[in-house]
Amino acid sequence: MSSTELPETLAAAVPRVSTVRVADGERLRSVALAGLTLNVRSRPPRRPGLPRALYVHGLGGSSQNWSDLMSLLADVVDGEAVDLPGFGDSPPPQDRNYSVNAHARAVIRLLDAGRHGAVHLFGNSLGGAVTTRIAAARPDLVRTLTLVSPALPEIRVQRNALPTALLAVPGVAALFGRMTREWTAEQRTRGVIELCYGDPGRVSEEGLRHAVEEMERRQCLPYFWEAMTRSARGLVDAYTLGGQQGLWRQAERVLAPTLLVYGGRDQLVSYRMARKASTAFRDSRLLTLPDAGHVAMMEYPKVVAEAARSLIQESDALSGDASEGVRHETNERAGRKEGGDGGIFFGSGGGGDDGNDSNNDSGRS
Repeated sequence: MSSTELPETLAAAVPRVSTVRVADGERLRSVALAGLTLNVRSRPPRRPGLPRALYVHGLGGSSQNWSDLMSLLADVVDGEAVDLPGFGDSPPPQDRNYSVNAHARAVIRLLDAGRHGAVHLFGNSLGGAVTTRIAAARPDLVRTLTLVSPALPEIRVQRNALPTALLAVPGVAALFGRMTREWTAEQRTRGVIELCYGDPGRVSEEGLRHAVEEMERRQCLPYFWEAMTRSARGLVDAYTLGGQQGLWRQAERVLAPTLLVYGGRDQLVSYRMARKASTAFRDSRLLTLPDAGHVAMMEYPKVVAEAARSLIQESDALSGDASEGVRHETNERAGRKEGGDGGIFFGSGGGGDDGNDSNNDSGRS
């Protein structure tokens, strides 16, 4: 079967709606797997032979969330961004399984089908939980890991994250749908931007227009709320798992060099978790953006790209040296820097902080 053909059962379930937006220089393709079809967005690399990268979006997002970052990193990686099952332009999976494990399996199957070996893997929010599982379970597929506000379990959940958790409760999504039936696509879009951006004013008029068009397209998809609610339920379920299946335990098993990006104004993932994460991931670097929200790669793409480029180039430079003496310098923490896009702390993991340092909590609670 051609990678651009939909299996008959899936094709029949996908309604005809307006086409998804493709930015200049981007390409879309469909990858058909057994019981699953994934839409993949790509941008040709600046030169041949660059290492591969894969970007995984968060709950309610799509591959479009990575367009800016993918463009900025086209000089160092051959990048692709996937629409998780039921999101973006990917139809729902045949088994209707939206658990974190199911999303992780879908991405692993995509990587295995491509036969490109290890890639530089990026994840945001839900995509951060998914890629953490992948890096722990399949280290052979991951050269480096970049996590932007990863959705990892918190003891004190952000107040603004509670509505997302409530979506996991049966019946709540239908109730919310009835309560918001009269909301326009623009109202819904502005609400999402207010929730996800540290400074909603950074969204241009053109960006808002594109986002509203995408919201209108999604509202025509009969499975959109199913994908949202079941993925939210899957994330909540993943938070409750203990032992080796616990997300923090899996974070400790990740071998790949990891870049952690946290926003000080993130209303969904607490800024406090930055220290805990930098301790859990054994070979980590920490980038905190005090003015960023939940989608730093969209608010401050140049700053995130600079940090990711450093990690990728460092990893690629060391990849040919298999000696046990080679080691990243991850025990020294750099000081706070001031950049053109806001205050930045860029350091390394391996410290002894438990993640509850009140001096590091400049985000909203």
